[in-house]
Amino acid sequence: MNADHGLQKLVLEALDYDPDIDCSHIGVLVRGGIVTLSGHVSSNLEKRKAEIVAGCVAGVRAVIDDVVVELPGRAQTEDEVIAERCLAHLSADRSISLARIHISVADGIVTIHGDVDHERERGKIEAILSGLVLVRGLVNELIVKPPVKAGLVREKVRQALQPISPINAEKIDVKTMGTHVILKGAVNSWHERGLAESAVWSVPGVTSLDNRIVVL
Repeated sequence: MNADHGLQKLVLEALDYDPDIDCSHIGVLVRGGIVTLSGHVSSNLEKRKAEIVAGCVAGVRAVIDDVVVELPGRAQTEDEVIAERCLAHLSADRSISLARIHISVADGIVTIHGDVDHERERGKIEAILSGLVLVRGLVNELIVKPPVKAGLVREKVRQALQPISPINAEKIDVKTMGTHVILKGAVNSWHERGLAESAVWSVPGVTSLDNRIVVL
């Protein structure tokens, strides 16, 4: 768990613990120790209390309060419902770091901003959100931000291929252009070809793949 993700969890717990705050409609985003609160509450007092509670959590450097005060009885807009469902489904997957992702919704169109470690995670997030009811469209603006230097990607890919028993890794040629990977060589089945491809996508830092492996 990275520092921002851990801090996000602490802020959410602090808001939930305070009896004067209904945190069910408050979102928390953390970047570099800076906390952004979003969503809506029923009074200015509750809005101010949420800002104070978040700011008192150890490790919080600053608080940006984007919480909106809404009178009780106001029905949620469809976009608010969509945003809550998106966050709930992403939160259910522990491999996804919400601290690095921001979601905006307008007229049923969901836009995802932020960064992820590799293309597989980017695709997973898109798959989770695109299938939700009420989502009219999805704009995926997530970028792959390699956690390792581009020069190390080739070695990481070779290490990932080595333990796959059906594949003779020595017969697969790995070339890289930055974080772009090119696979060449031969395997005995389409299954082995798929295993090799999956192994590449499991390597943090890989942003694209050209699989030229042939099946004998």
